[in-house]
Amino acid sequence: MAVENGKAKYYILMEELKNAILSGKIKPGEKLPSENELSLKYSISRHTVRKALSILTNEGYIIAEHGKGTYCSERLKNHSASKNIAVVTTYISDYIFPRLIKGIDNVLTANGYSIILKNTGNSRKNEARCLDDIMTKNIDGLIIEPSKSDIYCKNINQYNNLDQLGIPYVFIQGTYQSLKDKPSILMDDMEGSYMLTKYLIELGHKSIVGIFKVDDSQGVLRHKGYVKALNEAGFPYDPDKVIWFHTEDRDIKPKESIKDIILSKVQIDGIVCYNDQIAYEVIRELQDMNKKVPEDISVTGYDDSMIASNGPIKLTTIAHPKEKLGEMAAELLLEKIHGIDDNESKVARLIEPQMIIRESCMKR
Repeated sequence: MAVENGKAKYYILMEELKNAILSGKIKPGEKLPSENELSLKYSISRHTVRKALSILTNEGYIIAEHGKGTYCSERLKNHSASKNIAVVTTYISDYIFPRLIKGIDNVLTANGYSIILKNTGNSRKNEARCLDDIMTKNIDGLIIEPSKSDIYCKNINQYNNLDQLGIPYVFIQGTYQSLKDKPSILMDDMEGSYMLTKYLIELGHKSIVGIFKVDDSQGVLRHKGYVKALNEAGFPYDPDKVIWFHTEDRDIKPKESIKDIILSKVQIDGIVCYNDQIAYEVIRELQDMNKKVPEDISVTGYDDSMIASNGPIKLTTIAHPKEKLGEMAAELLLEKIHGIDDNESKVARLIEPQMIIRESCMKR
């Protein structure tokens, strides 16, 4: 197989043609150069050209008409009035996502729209694939939860293509720094974490560990809220009491790091966790080490998921209006579809946090 710069030559040609289509250089309905012309232009065999064209055909970017040639798909031409909305989330089947999607569906169904639902697994590569795929379909708009939103956006070209095609999109739960001016519905994550940390301080806690996700904007903002509360109380910031984890090590890093802190004999009396899932993993680890929650160590969550209210220890947490957030995102997208500008927008963009106090914390 012919390879250039680490990529097969058919793949390089496929990417170049796809980018030309998505950028508008090759327009819907336009005839592509023949196999012979592409073979001569790129100095590759017709077999290599045919392999690249086959991928684009399977993905819906081009259509081969027998005896006539190959054409850019007309499906890329008109994205209006389809009554289809793409919804892309990091996950679908667990935690807060079913109710979030339900809220989106409530509004869109009531307005005669259908949902094309996809998930990325919080992978930027999967996000790119989702965006490429939905741009071959006739959609009126997109609601998307960005993958690893605190890392530089590698898929900026896909979002630029959406802009060029006139397809409005709304971010939920996070935004990329380079796209922060785009419409979004967000929780005030900094304020929520500030409230939880302040609450522990008011209960008399003196040594509070923070656990945060480093690769999304929610985690970074929740860390800022934690730091703000410590500063206000005059507590020194101790980096050894902050645990950062990535998407890939979320099942291991938080609980193993807490174990290390306990074994090192560092005295802690409170833990502010990134979310409810992390909080319960931490609680299990503490219990395995014969630490009682909240008698020895108080623990807070975030998101008020089902496990926060139904687990063996009811979590103090921040409410997440899952269905409401989904409804707000759908309503904001419909405003964009109908041409309502930001000055006339009826939808609030930032959801103020509400703390829910349960039994996982106690006064010192």
